[in-house]
Amino acid sequence: MPNSYRKRQPVPHHHPSSTRLSSSAATIHTFSDKSISESSRKLHRTYSVTSSFNDPYTADVLLRIFVDRSAFDSDAPSDSTRQSDIQIYLHTDVIRRAKYFAALLSDCWQHQTRPDANSDNGAEGSRSNDQDNNKNLVRLNLGVSDNDPNSITVRLTVLQLLYTSDFATVINSASTAIEILPVALELLFEDCVKSCLKFLEAVPWSEEEEKRVLSLIPFLREEESKELLARVSPGKDDSCEDMLHGLILSAIHNHPNMAFVKAFVAKLLRDFSSRESARRVLERSFESSLKVVKESLEEYTSPDFRGDHNETEAIQRLNLHTAMTNGRHLLWLVERMIELRVADSAVREWSEQASFTADLQRAFRDDAWRNIVPGLPSVVLRCTCKLANAVAAGTILAARQVRMKLVKDWLPVLLVCKDNVSPTLPSHKTLYLELEETFLRIISTLPMSDAQILLQQCLSFSTRNVEDCPHLITAFNTWFRRATQPPQLENLD
Repeated sequence: MPNSYRKRQPVPHHHPSSTRLSSSAATIHTFSDKSISESSRKLHRTYSVTSSFNDPYTADVLLRIFVDRSAFDSDAPSDSTRQSDIQIYLHTDVIRRAKYFAALLSDCWQHQTRPDANSDNGAEGSRSNDQDNNKNLVRLNLGVSDNDPNSITVRLTVLQLLYTSDFATVINSASTAIEILPVALELLFEDCVKSCLKFLEAVPWSEEEEKRVLSLIPFLREEESKELLARVSPGKDDSCEDMLHGLILSAIHNHPNMAFVKAFVAKLLRDFSSRESARRVLERSFESSLKVVKESLEEYTSPDFRGDHNETEAIQRLNLHTAMTNGRHLLWLVERMIELRVADSAVREWSEQASFTADLQRAFRDDAWRNIVPGLPSVVLRCTCKLANAVAAGTILAARQVRMKLVKDWLPVLLVCKDNVSPTLPSHKTLYLELEETFLRIISTLPMSDAQILLQQCLSFSTRNVEDCPHLITAFNTWFRRATQPPQLENLD
């Protein structure tokens, strides 16, 4: 092949057992001039040249398409092999659109007639006399793989596309474009390659089609594969995390149908293959929401009274609403982190909120919040309860200091809520009791000295009827039992 033509890599050609290339529907062993003529008429109205496909009266090229059997097959060709050899009448001015044929024709004219011109070699051709039409024809051979029953069918289709400039009548589905593209690459039919790629770039693919497209990427030039690769190749290493973070932000901030969207994003997080990526995304969102809640409460509890009274009041209401909204987001994030068992960092962060819990206590001792965000105490305590329950259950293995500080900083918030927030609502009463029990369970895991200090702060868990607070009785009985038993180190001596 002349150096002026760029040689592409050999393209492996694979097809499913059934093809939808309607322009060449005959099977390998039943090709006939009639069937080829009929299929060629389907493209007739789109021809941009005067020559017709497989027209023996005007053709100057006779192309033999044959099954190229390997040397390991039987020496004599089988009946099916002979029947699959077909001859197609073509025109040099048309088939030169494919650089493969242009190179072959150029080679033929240079070498003229050769003794072995009829050998089964696609790179050889000759000038010979056709007895039927009494004219000289250039004879070319094109071998196809014998392990694919659709090889000839697809090549016939591509040969017919040489006679048209309107490829859309044939290349009308992703599977068809994938069938044609390897043959177009093999024959260096650039217009057809461009048309296949243009179609594949614009339409969706099934998972199987995507695999087949990717298998063809190595045989494309860089500029040809750029758009195809852009669909399946992430632009940067952390694109999955950016995507997940964007979905979380959209679910908790921007989408009007929040409940359904949150449920969908929660499923995506559960099904995501990388637990560490999910952890980083959730931790990032958790820290962001917690920061907003803390800043809103800080501004609420330390207002600037230098402005107009009405303006100050409006700002205070805005601060409470901001804290409430982001508190709900925070609760959803905590639930997702616990569900995925990636809440370790959240527990540590929650246990280091002395300033935040102090602001909460000041806010809940005031009555202003009651008519603005009556659900704020419940949201904050639910976050605490979720994290504390995970610690007490062993879902999160927290260090001793983390467990102690979690109870030490958040126990006063629970006590203030019990004293200042009406416990008459069944949901509030249940929440308070659950958090009391959970704190007492965590206290039981602490050293005796730490447990002694914290248990004394739990006396307000008691009720009018002593028998109604068994969790508190059990906690103190456990501590006294441990305190009165002989030291274990002495017994070991």
